[in-house]
Amino acid sequence: MNLFILVPIFGIIALIYTFIQSNWVSKQNAGNDRMKEISGHIADGAMAFLKAEYKIMMYFVVIVAILLALMGAGNANSHWSIGLAFVFGAVLSALAGFIGMKIATKSNVRTAEAAKTSLSKALKVSFTGGSVMGMGVAGLAVLGLGALYLIIKQIFAPDAAANTHEMEKAIEILTG
Repeated sequence: MNLFILVPIFGIIALIYTFIQSNWVSKQNAGNDRMKEISGHIADGAMAFLKAEYKIMMYFVVIVAILLALMGAGNANSHWSIGLAFVFGAVLSALAGFIGMKIATKSNVRTAEAAKTSLSKALKVSFTGGSVMGMGVAGLAVLGLGALYLIIKQIFAPDAAANTHEMEKAIEILTG
C-alpha cells in the first residue's frame, strides 16, 4: 500500500472535525436580539471585506500564475502546470480564510453570551471556534498538498524513485 494516500485522507478527517466543531459552535446560544443584530452586522462587514480582498487577490493570483507557467515552461526542471498548482493553492487558501472568518464571527458572539454564565463555557466556545479555523487550514493544506502530490507524481513520475529527474520535476511543480 502506498502510504502517501493516507495524507489526503488525514486532510479529509481534519475537515470532518472542522465541520462537526463548527456545527457545535453554531448551536450555542447567540444571545439576545441586540447581540444577534450586532453580530450580524459584524459578519456582514467581515464577508464584505473578504469579497473585496478576494477580488483584488484574484488579479494577483492570475498574474503570478501566468508568470509561473511561463517560467515553468522555459525550465527543464519544471513545467507550465506550476501555475495551475499555484491557483489550486490560492483557492484552498481563500477557502480557509472564508471558513475562518465565518466561524470567527459566529464564535465571538456565542463566547460573549457564554461568558455571562460561565468562564469555563466561554473558553470552551472560544477555543472550539479557534480549533475550527486551525484544523480547517491544516486540513485543507494537507488535503490539497497530498492530493496534488499524488496527481502530479502519477502524471510526471509514475515509476520514478525519489532521486530521479522526473521526481524533481514533480516536486518543483508542487512548490507552486
